[in-house]
Amino acid sequence: MAAGQRLVAYERVSTARQGQSGLGLEAQRRQIAEFAASRGAEVLARFTEVESGRKADRPELAKALHHAKVTGATLVIAKLDRLSRNAAFLLALRDSGVKFVAVDMPEANDLTVGIMALVAEAEREAISRRTKEALASAKARGVKLGNPNGAAALKRAGKGGAALRATVAANADQFARDLAPVIADIRAAGHTTLRAVAAELTARGIRTRRGGQWGVGNVKGLLQRS
Repeated sequence: MAAGQRLVAYERVSTARQGQSGLGLEAQRRQIAEFAASRGAEVLARFTEVESGRKADRPELAKALHHAKVTGATLVIAKLDRLSRNAAFLLALRDSGVKFVAVDMPEANDLTVGIMALVAEAEREAISRRTKEALASAKARGVKLGNPNGAAALKRAGKGGAALRATVAANADQFARDLAPVIADIRAAGHTTLRAVAAELTARGIRTRRGGQWGVGNVKGLLQRS
């Protein structure tokens, strides 16, 4: 990169909570700033994406790519390896025609990104297939994922006290066992924190035992039973 080159910075955090707290964002900005300073480059603009695991659209990425294109600047990101499983991002970057550089992988080029996109897409399809197989196996055993008999149904049936608690606990244990292969697959893919597991379960279209959205508490409870 020649001295005096212009850059457009693209930063990404994966949840609204991270975006509000700045978790992970400060480190990305520091890395990009240090990279620019070491090469005497100017950061013309900065675009920050707060992504939801359930949405594929990335409006800030589109804005960053457009800005880089019209100004002739180079798009810079802090960590390409962090996005190596994000097929949508990689394909958008590859097809944009915009020059780019990643602080953690400065040698990366269009070919590198194209290969990463193919690998990410193959991994996404494999994850989808394994998830469907795990859910189909549970369904074959008569398990109704996301809508098993809970406390409300038992109360309507006139059951209470110890019998109710025992039945609810048994349902919860079975639900945890049925999701164990999915959790193992998610962890193997590198999603190891409670928040990351929750986001990935939601992204895969899996509901909690009561049909709700996953959070840290739900995942913690699930793992304690598995």
